[in-house]
Amino acid sequence: MPILPWTDILLANLAVVLGATLQGSVGFGLGFVGAPLLMLISPSFIPGPLLFNAVVLTLLLTHRERKSIVVSEIRWAVVGRLVGVAIAAAVVASISTDGLALTLGLMVLLLVGLSLSGLHFEPTWKSLIVAGTVSGFSGTIASVGAPPMAIVYQNATGPRIRGTLSAFFVIGTIMSLTALLLVGQLGIVELTIALTMLPGLLLGFVLSRRLALVIDRGRTRYAVLGLSAMGGALLVLRQLL
Repeated sequence: MPILPWTDILLANLAVVLGATLQGSVGFGLGFVGAPLLMLISPSFIPGPLLFNAVVLTLLLTHRERKSIVVSEIRWAVVGRLVGVAIAAAVVASISTDGLALTLGLMVLLLVGLSLSGLHFEPTWKSLIVAGTVSGFSGTIASVGAPPMAIVYQNATGPRIRGTLSAFFVIGTIMSLTALLLVGQLGIVELTIALTMLPGLLLGFVLSRRLALVIDRGRTRYAVLGLSAMGGALLVLRQLL
């Protein structure tokens, strides 16, 4: 007997297909595209089930783009992520995060605007620590952690963005799943729901390969900035609406 109505499962798979196709072709997108849609369908799909599917997708992408992964860059980004998560944990425990989420959204939009105006960001160890910190902070308080990292990689090749970000997100998502497990928010029920979403995830992964070939033909930077702007706008709209 299904835990959720089959209509909810079908709609959830459609949402995951969209998010997985975007992430598989650009390097991110499952979280901030899929999470709002899944919340509208049923809160049961997040955070645990979606995070479980995110681990599966990022592992698949890491393997697919393994030849383009820059391990040294992941190390600096993970250091920043740990710092960002720690800061976010302290902030969440003491003050309201609504204003912070709005500020982060506006900051992402500003960075996208500066990038389009000609300012270049490169993945140096300093920028990766900063981006990783902001990613860990915004991902923890608002579930949108990809844009800060993606903006740093906007001028990289498609395979390098997808591979390196995927490897980074594998580590970050496992951290989040471990936290959920420790606080009792991840169990058999959540894993069962996660399995009902796997068909959509796998279909999105397959579709993303063809879309990635299209985006890699000189469209990578604009795809990255476009999705980053979408993530920033989502943070802002959440607080204003």
